[in-house]
Amino acid sequence: MPMKNKTCVTGLLLSLPLTLTSSLYAAGDMTAQRPIVVDVYLSNKTNKLQFYPSTLNFETGKLYQLNISNRSTQKHYFTAEGLSRSVFTRKVEVINNDTTVAEVKGYINEIEVYPGGTAQWWFVPVKTLHASRLHCSIKGHAAAGMTGSISIK
Repeated sequence: MPMKNKTCVTGLLLSLPLTLTSSLYAAGDMTAQRPIVVDVYLSNKTNKLQFYPSTLNFETGKLYQLNISNRSTQKHYFTAEGLSRSVFTRKVEVINNDTTVAEVKGYINEIEVYPGGTAQWWFVPVKTLHASRLHCSIKGHAAAGMTGSISIK
């Protein structure tokens, strides 16, 4: 084989690992994303046991700020095990009178929100999820209609 062809083949082989590995990673700086804000309400002012909305849809790789607000006079849980296992949680903020009073980091399984309270769950979905269960785990609340579903595409 002439020397010129050996150089071309060697150059091609050396660049192959870079091409393969660069296709495995997302392009861009994911920490610079602006969050997509999604509001969900736990019950309503008349204490109807329901999530508003009851169906939530997300997309992998995007940053979300899920505002979980309780407009009723009783506490409720936002329990979504499937969502918990399918996202990278950046943080959860506890809000009081438009002021952040606490931040929680790490794995989140459920969030309890007291009457009039709000929690913000900041996360990036990292895998798909099809119609996973959302419910309030307080006895009798799910049976009364406080259920929903979450999907990630």
